Amino acid sequence: MKIKLAVLTLALAGAAPALAQNVTADPQKLAAVMRTAGYQAELGTDNVGDPMITSAAAGSKFVVLFYNCTNHTACLTIQFQTAWAMKIKPTLAAVNEWNHGNRFGRAYIDKEGDPGIMMDINLDKGGMSPGLFSDNLEVWATVLGNFKKAMVP
Repeated sequence: MKIKLAVLTLALAGAAPALAQNVTADPQKLAAVMRTAGYQAELGTDNVGDPMITSAAAGSKFVVLFYNCTNHTACLTIQFQTAWAMKIKPTLAAVNEWNHGNRFGRAYIDKEGDPGIMMDINLDKGGMSPGLFSDNLEVWATVLGNFKKAMVP
């Protein structure tokens, strides 16, 4: 019995570093994972002092905003977001139709009538594997590109 307990203890101890490798809402680590996935990642802060990463995909800049932060650190969730300032504005009906036909990403029209899109990622409770995060980043890049093609002339 003691041998089985020792083996189980060693197995669990070996698993701990693997769990520590998960992607969380740590700005430095998140930026490193984004760079490894081939994206630029410039660290900064948003207008309330929370971390922010600036990047690009599908020919457009986007930001990674950090939410559920404690004292502008220890954040739990992130959001990919971008918007375009346009002379010819899309209609609310066109944006609603896009939202209805697309499962990932939420499109909106801001107070100036310009289109934007966002996608939330929950990294609470231990985060997610780097592979799953990279997959979500690729989903975002695809959503961003599809929205831009449909709404931004």
